Amino acid sequence: MATLIIVESPAKANTIKGFLGRNYTVKASLGHVRDLPRSKLGVDLDNNFEPRYITIRGKGPILQELRQAAKKADRILLATDPDREGEAIAWHLAEALQIKEQNCRIDFHEITKTQVQQSVKQPRPISQPLVDAQQARRVLDRIVGYKLSPLLWAKVKPGLSAGRVQSVAVKLIVEREREIEAFVPQEYWSVTALLKTARGGQLEAKLLSKGGRKLELPNGAAAKQVEQDVTGAQWVVAEVKTTQRLRNPAAPFTTSTMQQEAARKLGFSAKKTMRIAQQLYEGLSLGQLGTHGLITYMRTDATRVSPEAIAEARTYIKETHGSDYLPKKPRQYAAKKGAQQAHEAIRPTSVLRTPEQVKPYLSRDQFRLYKLIWERFVASQMSSASFDATSVDIQVQDYLFRATGSRLKFPGFLKLYVEGSDENGLENELGDRLLPDVKPGEELALSKLDLQQHFTQPPPRYSEATLVKTLEEEGIGRPSTYAPIIDTILERGYVYLEEKRFRPTELGIIVVDLLSESFPKLLDVGFTASLETQLDQIEEGALSWQSVIREFYQPFAQDLEKAYEELDRITVQDEESDVVCEKCGRKMVYKTGRFGKFLACPGYPECKNTKPILDEIGVECAICKRENRPGGQLVRRRTRRGRFFYGCSNYPDCTFTSWQRPVAEVCPYCGNHLAVRREGSKPVCVNKSCPGGES
Repeated sequence: MATLIIVESPAKANTIKGFLGRNYTVKASLGHVRDLPRSKLGVDLDNNFEPRYITIRGKGPILQELRQAAKKADRILLATDPDREGEAIAWHLAEALQIKEQNCRIDFHEITKTQVQQSVKQPRPISQPLVDAQQARRVLDRIVGYKLSPLLWAKVKPGLSAGRVQSVAVKLIVEREREIEAFVPQEYWSVTALLKTARGGQLEAKLLSKGGRKLELPNGAAAKQVEQDVTGAQWVVAEVKTTQRLRNPAAPFTTSTMQQEAARKLGFSAKKTMRIAQQLYEGLSLGQLGTHGLITYMRTDATRVSPEAIAEARTYIKETHGSDYLPKKPRQYAAKKGAQQAHEAIRPTSVLRTPEQVKPYLSRDQFRLYKLIWERFVASQMSSASFDATSVDIQVQDYLFRATGSRLKFPGFLKLYVEGSDENGLENELGDRLLPDVKPGEELALSKLDLQQHFTQPPPRYSEATLVKTLEEEGIGRPSTYAPIIDTILERGYVYLEEKRFRPTELGIIVVDLLSESFPKLLDVGFTASLETQLDQIEEGALSWQSVIREFYQPFAQDLEKAYEELDRITVQDEESDVVCEKCGRKMVYKTGRFGKFLACPGYPECKNTKPILDEIGVECAICKRENRPGGQLVRRRTRRGRFFYGCSNYPDCTFTSWQRPVAEVCPYCGNHLAVRREGSKPVCVNKSCPGGES
């Protein structure tokens, strides 16, 4: 029997072809084939919000090819991705190709020979509740986008756009910026004692309390009082406690945690992470090993893992690391509320395809992400790490100081994988902080008392990792939407990345304030999360999608009408600079795009001249000086992807560039500027072809 299988992408089609016989033809739809029209709303507001779908421009030839292939087939199977979006694509294909057979849908969470061959034997009907959930999101977003954008054109400036979920994400970033601006640093002091034992050991102890109460030191005078009180006093060990501390491995990746960890450890954007994960899922050629999907489906909020995958991981751990690294029972991870437990966590399709085995066939970024996923999954089934945690309490007068230390007794899962941290980069879990052996009643000698002034810090701006984490915690969006949300708010120029942290543009602040004033419910985090819950209930068949839209639309339409009547027009004034446009003579103005501020001619669109803002670092260009060019200054610039680098203000006449911060000193071998990798480090030559350069 001739069977036609339709998937979304050519890569997925190529992988599946290798698992099936000659009676199977596999074609790709290249994503959606039908959607709402771009030129109009495309939703009949007076007819139960009926969407009016059309063939997407450019998809006509693809549909024609699929129709021709369908005529030659005895049956058609739709193998689009296993989520709402994939179900909707399958439904649109069934409508466009007029597929009459009810059981035409197959899906698989991993593209392996076993899974694909099982799936083609067990087709099912298209799930209408899943399709309805996708339609509800699409119609909601279309109504908000196409109704709010004209309001912004009328009240702010033409060309602006607004989105239902994206606007809430911008609001989070604006609110965080205002917290930072309103933050008033509070002074506080710390006191640390460097103490010696009679046997020459050293320990560092921090002031904890006085008279049994936690002690706050608000100023230098309070710290000096402590110093005065303990000078010449006796330091005695009051108590020594040693406890065993266990640390358990993290769960295998969900979409959110994968995006967060790839941002922390690999520097990937959410969009890049999903693009590479898609390649790993859809399948890559591994030479003589054939073409394989390397990971399970990458849009998931579940931590569930199949018993077969757990068994394979446990066998691998025992054979590779030994029985000590294998817990007595397989680890199970609690699912977050509302997670789609039909899905699995993101894991390798086979633990036996180790990162090193597949490395020759993968690009650098594919390998790095696969290694991260593979190690996270294997570690999730390994033994806990155990530490001896020691605390030493030291009494001096009525003050209590405490020294803490730890010793790694057994690395467990840490032998393979250390989880990233938003605050301090990667945690150094394998490092011991050892304390000398001391006993209660033992006297210690004070070597030094260190008084340090500190100030409280404002909350940090969101990074991609912490924004995704917050969106997930607040119930805003779903696994498939985190990356598009971030991409959209950057593209619209409402926020930009500075040092990998989000900052709102002036335009972003204006739009958020305007929408918050007129549509407080729409920009409310709780309301947005409740809509996500309702979409989940539609998927479960518990709610009608039209009723959810109707409940949303009626108050929204009233707010919209009121906004047109009551909102005043807002004029966005561009800040003028001293830089004169060399093309038309006007004074250039400061603009903000997705990569921060730049200079632009106010004569746009007649004059489209733009310039980067030169951020001088106070170093004169030695290359220009050596080659008798006008004195150039080294400046910090930004690539199109938002990464900082250093170059000469005389570019393109001078092409000196460096990823590291240059210093005035030059290399005696090649004459290039030396540069520092981080503050306080020794300047080195970063020219790899130079005899004195880094290897």
